[in-house]
Amino acid sequence: MTRSVRSLQDRLEAEGVICAEGYLFELERRGYVQAGPFVPEVVLDHPEVVQGLHREFAHAGSDVVLAFTYYGHREKMRLVGKEHLLEPLNREALKLASEVAEEFGSLVAGNVCNTNHWSPNDPQSQRDVRAMYEEQIGWAAEAGVDFIVSETNDYFGETATALEVIKAHGLPAVVTLSAHRDPTLWDGVPVLEAAKRLEQAGADVVGLNCMRGPATMLSLVQELRLAVSCHIAALPVPYRTDAAHPTFQSLDDPTCGCIPGERPFPTALDPFTCNRYEVGAFASDCWDLGLRYIGVCCGGAPHHVRAMAEAWGRQPAASRYSPDMTRHAFFGTSGGSSTDTTERNRAHAGEL
Repeated sequence: MTRSVRSLQDRLEAEGVICAEGYLFELERRGYVQAGPFVPEVVLDHPEVVQGLHREFAHAGSDVVLAFTYYGHREKMRLVGKEHLLEPLNREALKLASEVAEEFGSLVAGNVCNTNHWSPNDPQSQRDVRAMYEEQIGWAAEAGVDFIVSETNDYFGETATALEVIKAHGLPAVVTLSAHRDPTLWDGVPVLEAAKRLEQAGADVVGLNCMRGPATMLSLVQELRLAVSCHIAALPVPYRTDAAHPTFQSLDDPTCGCIPGERPFPTALDPFTCNRYEVGAFASDCWDLGLRYIGVCCGGAPHHVRAMAEAWGRQPAASRYSPDMTRHAFFGTSGGSSTDTTERNRAHAGEL
C-alpha cells in the first residue's frame, strides 16, 4: 500500500483521525526504554522494535504514525550524555515512521514536546527552547511529514513558541496541553484560555493529552468544545483517574507496600489500567461531542487503539481478531465442546 494523498484536514472533515501516542510507556514495559530519563535511545539501539510497534498501532487502527522523538530533544539527550546523537536519533525516528506510514497509507507526524527547560523569567532558556524546536521541526519538515504534534505542554509560552516554529515551516499543527490537578498551565494561563489563544495563533487542532485518564479528561473536553471552533484533540492516559486523583501522577495504591517511593507513577500503574471497553466508551463520548481527533497517550497499547477504532464504527485489520465469546470454552454457545465440559466450565466461571 502507498501513502494516501489525503491531508490531515481532509481526514478530520471526513471520518476523523485516531492517533496512537503510547510509545514511551509501551517500550519501557517491553524493556527498551529506561524509566526515569525516558529518552528514546531505542530508536538507534533497536530500530526494528520501534518500527514493529508502529506497525502494531497502525494494524490496530491508528491513522497516524507518530515519529518517536518524544524526549528526543537536546536537553534530554544532554541529560544522558548523548547529545552528539541528537540528529541521528531524530532522522532515524522520522525514517522509521515514514516507512510504516507508506506501508499502511497512514499520515506521518513529527513530534515535539515539553522540554523541562523553559523558564518564564529566563530569556536565555526561552532562546534555548526555540533552538531545540527549530532543530526537531526542521528535521521533520525535511523528512516530509504531514503535520507536527506538539504535546504534553505545561507552559503557555513554551507551547506558543513551538506553534510559531511549526507554522514558520508551513506545516499543520496539532497542539495538546497537559491539565494537571489545577487545569491552569504553569505560567498562569488557564487551559481553556490557552486553547483559545493557540487557535487564534494558527493551530489546526488544539486539545489535551496525557496526565488525565478518560474519566477526568472528558469534562474538560466538553468545556473546550464550547471555547474554540477549531478541531479538538483528546488523548488521555488509559488509567482510572477520579475526582480525588485527577491525574495518573496523583494515583496511590494503599494495597501495595513494596512500590519504591510509594507512588504508582510511573512504573506501578498496572492496577489502574483501563480496559478496552472503558477506552471505547470514551471514544464514543468524544464522537458524540463532535471531536474528530482522539487517541491514547502514556500507557496505551494496541488493543486500546482498536477499541477506539471500533467505537467509531471502523474495522481495522486487527478487528479480525476481536473477541468472539461464542466460541470460548467457558462462555461459548456455538458448540464444539462436549455438553458436560461446557456446563462444568460455565459453573466454574460463575463461581469466580
